[in-house]
Formats: sequence, C-alpha cells, structure tokens
Amino acid sequence: MIKRFYQSLYLGQNLYLALGVNVFLFVLGFFLPPLFLVAKGVFVMVMIALLLDFIILYLPGEAVTATRIVSDRLSNGDENEIVIDISNKYSFPTQVEIIDELPVQFQLRTFSKKDQLPANEGTQVHYSLRPTERGEYKFGQVNVFVKSMLNVIRRRFTTGEAQAVKVYPSFLQLRNYQLNAVNNKVSDLGMHKRRLIGHSMEFDHIKEYTQGDDVRTLNWKATARRGNLMVNSFMEEKSQQIYCVIDKGRTMKMPFEGLTLLDYAVNATLVFSSVALNKGDKAGLVTFADQSVDVLAASNKKIQLNNILEKLYAQTTHWMEADYERLAVQLRNAVSQRSLVILFTNFESNASLQRQMPYLRTLAKYHLLLVVFFENTELKKLSEERASDLEGIYTQVIAQKFADDKKLIARELAQYGIMSLLTTPQNLTVNVINRYLDLKSRNMV
Repeated sequence: MIKRFYQSLYLGQNLYLALGVNVFLFVLGFFLPPLFLVAKGVFVMVMIALLLDFIILYLPGEAVTATRIVSDRLSNGDENEIVIDISNKYSFPTQVEIIDELPVQFQLRTFSKKDQLPANEGTQVHYSLRPTERGEYKFGQVNVFVKSMLNVIRRRFTTGEAQAVKVYPSFLQLRNYQLNAVNNKVSDLGMHKRRLIGHSMEFDHIKEYTQGDDVRTLNWKATARRGNLMVNSFMEEKSQQIYCVIDKGRTMKMPFEGLTLLDYAVNATLVFSSVALNKGDKAGLVTFADQSVDVLAASNKKIQLNNILEKLYAQTTHWMEADYERLAVQLRNAVSQRSLVILFTNFESNASLQRQMPYLRTLAKYHLLLVVFFENTELKKLSEERASDLEGIYTQVIAQKFADDKKLIARELAQYGIMSLLTTPQNLTVNVINRYLDLKSRNMV
C-alpha cells in the first residue's frame, strides 16, 4: 500500500521553485539574521501548501479514470486514430498529462498529451499512430498525471489494462479504390455487357431446342418433364482468374518512407484484389521465397477478400533470393487455366533479371504476365541534385546508371512479350489498378 502511494506521488514545479527560494533565503539568513525568520516563514507556508494540495488531490479517492479506445485491427502504413476517454470527478478544474504506454514497435518514449479538464466532466483526447510493420502490437496501461491550481504535487492515476491489437495490410485504402473502380473510365465510353452464347460453365437458363442448338447441351430431366426437347443455355464467362504473386526474397527488404517493398506489395495486393473482385474477376494469391511457394486458389466468393487478408497478414521477407524455378513449376501445376499473373518483385540490375529470365518466359508462355518492379526514389533524388564538386558528379553518374538499368530491364522484358510496370513504391497501388483497368478495357483480361 505504501509503495503504491509513493508511486503515485510526484512533486510539482511550484514546489521545486518554492524550495529553491527557501534555501536561498536560509543561506542569506546566515549573513543577515532578519532574513532567517523570513526563510522559516516561507518554509512553513510551503509545508501548508503541500499538505493542502495533498488533501485536495488524494481525499476524493479514484477521481480520474481513463479508457483507451482502439480498434482490434490497425491498418499498416496509414494513420490510425486512437482515443483516450478520460473523466474528472474532482469538484474543481484540473490539468492533466496523459502518457499512453505505446507498443514497442513505435519506439516512442516521450509521447504525452496535455489537456484541461472541467470540474465533474469528461473529455476525449485524440491522437493517431502510423504502424510500419505487420504483426501484433501490445499497448500498456494509461497513465494520467493530475495537478491542481496550486501545482505543488502531482498525482498519478494508472488505469486501463494491457491491450493487444493486430496490424493488417492497408485496409483503409479499400473504400477509395473501390469507388474509383466502380466509376472507372470504361463505363464512360458507352460500353455495356453483351449476352453471348458460349460453352463455358456459367449457366444462364433452360430453353426449348431450336435448329442449330448443340445437342450436347440437352437437358434430359427438363425434356422428360416438358415432353419437348430442352437445352441448357450458357453465357460467355466474363470472370477471369487473376493471381497476385509476391516475391519475399531479400530484394523486397528495401525500405522507403518506413515501409519495405514487401509492405507496399502487400498493401497493393489487398486493394487490387478488392477491385478485381468488384469487377467480377476471380482473385488469387501466390507468395514465394527460397524454399516455399504458397498458393491461394483464385475465387470470387464473398469470403475471398478476407482469406487474402489473413494470408497477407503474416508475410515476411527472407534473406535468401527467391526461387523462381520452384515458382514456375508450382504455378504450372496449381493453375491450369490461363490467367493474369501480376508479379511483384524488384530487379536492381539487368544481371539479376537475366538469372530469372528463363523462368519468367516459362510463366509468360502459359499466362498473361505483368512484372511489377520498383523505381528507387532515393537514387532519383540524387541524380536530380545539382553537383557542386567532383564527388557529386560521380554520385550523379552512378545514380543515373541505376535509373537507366531499370529502363533497360523494361525493354528486355518487352522483347520476350512480357508486360512490365516500373513504378515508385508510393504510387504502386494506383498504377497497378490503372494497368489492370486498361487491360480490362482492351479485353486482354
């Protein structure tokens, strides 16, 4: 009990100031005796103020409560709002300093919020956090330091319980991109759906047999019921399979603005899969590293987006280079139907591309392949800076060479009929969606 009391008691700024003045007066009183009496009087007043402030703050008991309001899921790479709901049961206004024990991933040791609480009222303190890693984040307790107008001492209230939340890929962007997908430019061109007779498995209706209908589509049960020949009518299947393939090798560890390339690819995959599902296509997911290839079969069911989200949640990069040969073999066995394959990877040089080119050509042989790789924005900034000395000129030349290598990689892929998309990490999501909508408008998907 005594230990808990000492842990909640803190000296205020006014007390330090008063004690400092009092010590100064006692020192002067050694040379000027009249000041010694003044010093003793000041000391008594300080002790009275200390006792009075102690009674004011500790007599009402647990007068301040605080509760943290946070979602069970946080969005990676986005600003997530956190709310501290705090109530004041004191009969006088108080000044509070709130220190929330944030997860260790943020590395924030000086985080605090100050506010003024009216008497017998409550308020909400808002702040936001931007996580840059996926995984489980653990919040601690909420500490509230309260002081009265005397500001002689401060009392600490420790409320709330430790709370664990999960940081998922950026799901906050879904609403914006879903709206853009519904209102894309294709609908403005006057294009509309046409009903075409086909032999896919997408059933439309049953109709009477007419001359020219395929006898292989006869529905014998309906024929027996009606007494006339009845055939199944099918529609051209517009739903196409689309797989997002994510490289988890060491090249995806490169960070930009706090997020790794893998995080950018994961966020873009989630948003893109939502757009593809809303467009009626089947979305699937493939992740691969040096020893494993994990395939989530393409589907357009309502739970597919949640399945993709759960798969993306725990993805991490590996220090080894990803095995493209294993990817080509596994994808050939798991996906028999020709599909749009969007490969998120990164090639820093033409030599690194050439090592994987045979396997990319194998993928392009059976699927419509789009290779998405990243522009190094930091090197681009260096190449655009004005060089002031010889070292700066050398730096610019090297940075420009790396930028030219990226363009050379795109041309090399085009020679073998492989589509490519060179994009900055920050614009990855919107560029991938725009390329998909362009392919969709040209009936390539």
